[in-house]
Amino acid sequence: MFARFYARVAGPSLERAGVGEYRRRLLAGLSGQVIEVGAGNGLNFPHYPSTVTDVLAVEPEPTLRGLAEQAARSAPVPVRVRAGAAERLPADDELFDAAVACLTLCSVADQSAALAELYRVVRPGGQLRFFEHVRADSPGMRAVQRLLDATVWPVLVGGCHTGRDTGAAISRAGFTVTEVHRLRFPDIAVPSPASAHILGTAIRPA
Repeated sequence: MFARFYARVAGPSLERAGVGEYRRRLLAGLSGQVIEVGAGNGLNFPHYPSTVTDVLAVEPEPTLRGLAEQAARSAPVPVRVRAGAAERLPADDELFDAAVACLTLCSVADQSAALAELYRVVRPGGQLRFFEHVRADSPGMRAVQRLLDATVWPVLVGGCHTGRDTGAAISRAGFTVTEVHRLRFPDIAVPSPASAHILGTAIRPA
């Protein structure tokens, strides 16, 4: 149900709110072979630069994966869509020049396992690009996030957790964070529990 809601309502709403600009910034400058986890219905595909030679887009949900396959046909770079979970990626070790996690690490069942897999499949010196909503800065909003994550939010929003400290988890997985920007999206007067985001780059040490 949530996959259908995301494809028809939530995804288009994010695009109208301007998330496309963050998708473009997320992918700018990438080259070579890339793996994208939790590719959803392929909204990132139009933003890949021409220097990317191949994208393996991994998506576990059948409805979204079917839509991603359609989107791949008109992508500006070659995109292969495959079934799979972030915690067990269908790829060999050290195969990719970069990995992309976009609004995905909030909802994986085991974030540490997913990041360990991303570390495994990226070559030494390769990049992890991430755009994720994360734990809020203010104590009050963090309390709201803890309450929601322990009750209704993951059930209603496809397993999503609002308050994960994803930046710290990326570092614990062995990546070196080289660039990170904290931002609020959507930037509205009354922020939602999922409005704190980070956008950045991490490197698997050579």
